[in-house]
Amino acid sequence: MGGKLDVVSLAIGAIKLVRPQRHSDQRGYFVEIWNRKAFEEAGIGSEYVQDNSSFSRVAGTIRGLHFQRPPRAQTKLVRALRGSVFDVVVDLRSSSTTFGRAVSALLTAEGGEQLFVPAGFAHGFCTLEPDTEVAYKVSEFYSPEHDTGIAWDDPAIGIEWPLDGRKPVLSEKDLKLPRLAEIEAPF
Repeated sequence: MGGKLDVVSLAIGAIKLVRPQRHSDQRGYFVEIWNRKAFEEAGIGSEYVQDNSSFSRVAGTIRGLHFQRPPRAQTKLVRALRGSVFDVVVDLRSSSTTFGRAVSALLTAEGGEQLFVPAGFAHGFCTLEPDTEVAYKVSEFYSPEHDTGIAWDDPAIGIEWPLDGRKPVLSEKDLKLPRLAEIEAPF
């Protein structure tokens, strides 16, 4: 079919919003989620070693902000399989002019958007609908020794989560993550 991609660089240029081409007919649609050649032609090169999926029952579930420290840092390609998410990425590259800055994108199952998150960034999302499922490819295997994150509500980052008055649903792990100023910049 050929993997034609619509790729948009977000405010932090390394972060890319990707819209793969959908081929629709009366049955529904077909789409190539990952085509190495098409992604490389779009300037997005990565090898993936693991696919992950998360399901969140409640709208307002926040997962993140997660990353793995080097040498097990992960590149991610994230998409919503069901429902929608407010997806957030925070620059953790200490030499970057955008260090500590967040950028966000809306990912919907209906729209098929994907977010490319290179290593050097923390990633998280807030579910906007009940029964939301998110899938993501990662370039490095999960490593508990390198797995960490930063606080979802760090005022220095200032993410405006779209909770619409709801109390966020978080894991115990995510409730205990340190603020950005409390960690040594890993990248």
